[in-house]
Amino acid sequence: MNRLMVSVSGVRGEVPEVLTPRVAEDFGSAFAAMLGPGRTVVLGRDTRKSGPAIRDAVTAGLTAGGVNVVDLGVVSTPGVALMTKHLNADGGVVITASHNPLPYNGIKFLSPQGWSLPAEQGRRLKELWQARRFAPAKVPGEVTSNDQTHQVHVEAVCNVLEVDAIARRRFKVVLDSINGAGIVGSKLLLERLGCELIHINDDPEADFAHRPEPLAENLVGLCEAVRQAGADIGFAQDPDADRLAIVDETGTYIGEEYTLPLTAAFVLRHRRGDLATNLSTSRMMDAVAERFGVRLHRAPVGEANVAARMVQANCVFGGEGNGGVMDPRVVIVRDSFVGMGLMLNYLAETGKTVSALAGELPRYEMIKEKLPCPSGSAEKVLRAVRAALGSRPAARINEEDGIRVDLPDGWVHVRPSNTEPIIRITAEGDPGGPARSIAAEARRIVEKALGT
Repeated sequence: MNRLMVSVSGVRGEVPEVLTPRVAEDFGSAFAAMLGPGRTVVLGRDTRKSGPAIRDAVTAGLTAGGVNVVDLGVVSTPGVALMTKHLNADGGVVITASHNPLPYNGIKFLSPQGWSLPAEQGRRLKELWQARRFAPAKVPGEVTSNDQTHQVHVEAVCNVLEVDAIARRRFKVVLDSINGAGIVGSKLLLERLGCELIHINDDPEADFAHRPEPLAENLVGLCEAVRQAGADIGFAQDPDADRLAIVDETGTYIGEEYTLPLTAAFVLRHRRGDLATNLSTSRMMDAVAERFGVRLHRAPVGEANVAARMVQANCVFGGEGNGGVMDPRVVIVRDSFVGMGLMLNYLAETGKTVSALAGELPRYEMIKEKLPCPSGSAEKVLRAVRAALGSRPAARINEEDGIRVDLPDGWVHVRPSNTEPIIRITAEGDPGGPARSIAAEARRIVEKALGT
């Protein structure tokens, strides 16, 4: 199961067994070949201990191909995306494995607009890497540094907020940065917004304080800190600070699926327009779109796919149900900074609590499971799911990304992961059992197809 993952989400693998310095250098060389000599790329990384080695290897490949590198240091993924656009660079690179555990690292490639590479360009990059169609340039690229990312990012986020209105409320906020890349910029933002900040897991030199994915079982400490402090809200970031989970004023984890519909509801109070999300995101987004009379566009999982759909449909807002908020006024990538700012603005404008705002959304039950998937097994699994569930009465099938089956009492989405060698099963239904039964049936089908 220990293999290199190359997908719309970039490159990921365990270090040093799978994502070796040679692999990283070759991907840098391939990106340089795709861009051409004389181009400029901005590069940032999260706080993983393997980050400097992977950064150096990628930089070696880029500069050997004649591409100049602007090293941003330890910064968030949305920060790299924003600086790519801000500096008029020809592309961006982020050294991160996002929510994956510590043995992993990864390389994410960005377009000049700061977006994740569109699928077609991602395939082109993979082809160049596989065929090793790259060679040293006559003139190697140069490496410079830039330390302005945090300030530029905070300013861009504040430009879409009512800063004074938020500051007047003097919100007490507990933030868990998991000792990741969001530490410095998030503190600057929340201080700018006049918050009383209680910052936990804010040591960039330490290992991740808990498992990186911002799920309930990993955020027990944050929930307790919110209760002890009597805080208005708790925020949790993942290691590269592109995802955001929320804890309400009672210290209850409301779930990463709430981040996007809550912030979307706030945005649509001021700016009407279509929304976009992925096929695995909660139907709460459908409810928000219906409330404001706009259309919700769904895309395959992966922020590159959602970004492409947002641009295609001229959406005012979008993101993914993993806590990934995407506001095109800042940059069309997942951005925990935007998520925090919009949520605080929503609280300030309405005078309501987090739990009250969450209570205005329809309540569903969502089940998320994952199973190991050996290489080459995904197609067999998807055929089995389609045969078993797609024949049900009133079933609606979407095969843009794995297979999503919508049924009268809920839906299930079965798909191979972009970032891990696993099959993901996501199901949702009304409270009381439909999601659990649908997920359990899908799991049995998947296990049978895999012979487990």
